[in-house]
Amino acid sequence: MTLRRTAFGAGLLLLAGQFAHASTTDILIGLDEKIAYGPDGQANGPPGKDAVLVMDVSNPAKPKIRASLPLTNSLLGPPTNLQITPDGKLGLVANSVNHVQDGAAWKAVPDDKLYVIDLTANPPKLIDTVTVGKQPSGLAISHKGDLALIGNRAGKSVSVVSIQGTTVKAVGEVPMDNEVAGVAITPDGKRAFAVMNLANKVGVLSIDGTKVSYDKSLDIPSAFNPYNIDIMPDGKFAVASHTGAQGINADAEVSIDTSGAHPHVADIMARARGRKGSPSRPTAVGGDAADRGSGAKPSAWNHVAGGHAALLSVGPGGKLTVANKAPIGALPEGIAFSPNSEYVYIGNYIDKNLQVFRIAGGKLVSVGTLSLPGQPASVRGPAR
Repeated sequence: MTLRRTAFGAGLLLLAGQFAHASTTDILIGLDEKIAYGPDGQANGPPGKDAVLVMDVSNPAKPKIRASLPLTNSLLGPPTNLQITPDGKLGLVANSVNHVQDGAAWKAVPDDKLYVIDLTANPPKLIDTVTVGKQPSGLAISHKGDLALIGNRAGKSVSVVSIQGTTVKAVGEVPMDNEVAGVAITPDGKRAFAVMNLANKVGVLSIDGTKVSYDKSLDIPSAFNPYNIDIMPDGKFAVASHTGAQGINADAEVSIDTSGAHPHVADIMARARGRKGSPSRPTAVGGDAADRGSGAKPSAWNHVAGGHAALLSVGPGGKLTVANKAPIGALPEGIAFSPNSEYVYIGNYIDKNLQVFRIAGGKLVSVGTLSLPGQPASVRGPAR
């Protein structure tokens, strides 16, 4: 099993989009209290204090915690391991790994659980736990809200999950031959794209109801270590984030033309300090991977106090450019957007806080910072 994490880290991608407001004002935040960062860098600890927060963003400039559920989730996996159905009624949270004692230390082992949260309850509550593939990581809920796909790293597969009202069932598993870190579903629900992080490829899936198939001949070669992916609201382009195989290698954002019989790479943007972006309407938000140094030992040559959020433009033909940047905290790990996509929420793992930005005049404008009761490993809102 390969477990890895890069700040902003895992190549988070979330849509912001030009579309009608969502029917929900919740976002989910996964808190991982098992992994800490100190003078010696990353250290594993015992389980028992993780949580999933339900955050109310009805006042987008002033988010408030409305519930905390004691559910295990992990930093070791993309920060898209959770999502809310388009109607705002259910939250799904995949738990990638558990910590087990190994002598005097603790090690991560794959889990296979998907938590189902009833967000209509007061307070929100866990209503089911579903068994899915091994080491479930990034997940995606369809725009109709009746299907979820989950990338399984250790399972080398994609789990197919049916959603009917409050009934959530695993109905299939698609073998992929490689680790799958994340997945995204097109707006029309007919295709999905899965990032195979160790193979440096993006797989193409066909969807017909709950029947999902994989055609290996359509694999799209991409940059090093694709770790997450999302699709623009009009469905024309997907944007995949790549971590550059760690180290000081250039990270990359790759746009993929999703149309036609043969989806293909449309543009590649590499940065020496990299970004893992979050496509919005014609723009995207991502983190500058100098923030990877914020998780390094303080004595390390590449240590930095924090990183930057980058506002990206996704132009004609899938062309990617940087609009502006704003400072963010240490080890930023997740992004969510307000229902109208005007506000952006970024969770900083080491700083234990949530930064709030507004997108105004083509720039990210800082609004404020909210302290959290734990370390935010993932942040996400409703599927759109």
